[in-house]
Amino acid sequence: MSSILEAPQPPVSPQDDAPVSLRTLEDLLNDLGGIGPSRVRLAAPVGGADEDSLLAPSGRYCELVNGTLVEKAMGFFETYLATVLVQLIQRWSDYSKIGFVVTEGALTRLSDGLVRIPDVSFYRWDRIGSRTVPRDPICSLTPNLAVEIVSRSNTRAEMERKRQEYFDAGVELVWIVYPTTKTAEVWSTPRDCHIAGIDDALSGENVLPGFSLSMREWFESADAPK
Repeated sequence: MSSILEAPQPPVSPQDDAPVSLRTLEDLLNDLGGIGPSRVRLAAPVGGADEDSLLAPSGRYCELVNGTLVEKAMGFFETYLATVLVQLIQRWSDYSKIGFVVTEGALTRLSDGLVRIPDVSFYRWDRIGSRTVPRDPICSLTPNLAVEIVSRSNTRAEMERKRQEYFDAGVELVWIVYPTTKTAEVWSTPRDCHIAGIDDALSGENVLPGFSLSMREWFESADAPK
């Protein structure tokens, strides 16, 4: 038995003992990129969610960020743009045979405790290591290209956080598309970006060599033929 007597310690309040980012709801939302509170799902305790929580049936697409389930925001028009983009990349991929494309709903583990769902992503076979699409419910391999199509409930801070997470995980090219302005940010490194406007083309650069998409044709595909 120890003979050392310790002076009693004052009780620690739960707030003082909590991580800074979780002390208030406002802190949590700011840490997630200033998102709205309606996107935080309470199917699991905030800060205590894990991949099992993420895979539990909920009827919603959610991402896992720092132990919190965050609903994936995607509007109807944004989903349409993603669908068209997948079709165009798939057509190019059928010809080039260097990889495969997936659309929203594809859970991607960027690191321990961080699972994102790019709106569109492309994987090269040389990164996969075989010509077999992974079967795990959460893919542990990072895509070469990640595309985010910004919806109304997304924030710029959220997109900046996602972009950095993608590059930290090994993504080589990130497109962030803004439907309201019909522009896209093309990031080839965490610091190198150029803007593609309506009269420009999205280039696959070294990731999708030879792929080019007219921004105007992409957006005009949403309109019925005149």
